[in-house]
Amino acid sequence: MVDRVSVRYRPYVDRKPTLRRSLASLRSRATTEVVALDDVSFRVEKGEAFGIVGRNGAGKSTLLRVMARTLRPNEGRVVVNGRASTLLQLGVGFNPELSGRRNVYLGGLASGLRRAEIDQVFDDVVEFAGLGEAIDRPVKTYSSGMFSRLAFSVSMHLDPDIILLDEVLAVGDAEFRKKGIQTMRQLLERSGTIVFVSHALPQVVDFCSRAMWLDAGRVRLIGPSADVVEAYQGSLR
Repeated sequence: MVDRVSVRYRPYVDRKPTLRRSLASLRSRATTEVVALDDVSFRVEKGEAFGIVGRNGAGKSTLLRVMARTLRPNEGRVVVNGRASTLLQLGVGFNPELSGRRNVYLGGLASGLRRAEIDQVFDDVVEFAGLGEAIDRPVKTYSSGMFSRLAFSVSMHLDPDIILLDEVLAVGDAEFRKKGIQTMRQLLERSGTIVFVSHALPQVVDFCSRAMWLDAGRVRLIGPSADVVEAYQGSLR
């Protein structure tokens, strides 16, 4: 549940400001403020796939960060019941200097699994990601598609109750996207919950029962995914 969440921040200031810029910044700081999220409220039920659509800069990724508790809102609260696994963007949390193998273990340990539990799912993670021997290469040598497959595979094999996805399936090839959607459907069948941010609107309609249109940090519409996507597309036209 997201209850009246607002997030505000101040614009970026030059790393090496001059005295004049510093004084101007002090004068404008009291009035200049960016509102990323403005009084956002909604509820996602157990076993539901919930889509979030909107233009770039609408606040979608900020909202997921708040839900993942990696960003504290200025106002409001978020209540999450269950183990959440978050894929905010490709490769987040990976150490690029380490191999894919070591990153799998680091990700599992960071999520609270014991090493023996990671041992049990490791081969399945590698098989699902389709990396083969590349699992022992440094992650910095991976393509964006390899990043996507490994990040998604690790996340899904942590046995989450809730998964937060931000455009993760946009990079993988068609076969991987099909496999990813199938795996997410299996999670829903186990009464898991998915919050799915994507610009792939047909995918949102096909996969999500409900959706929310976020516009400039405010909720414009919540309802059946087909109705929300139609209204959003109408605004783009």
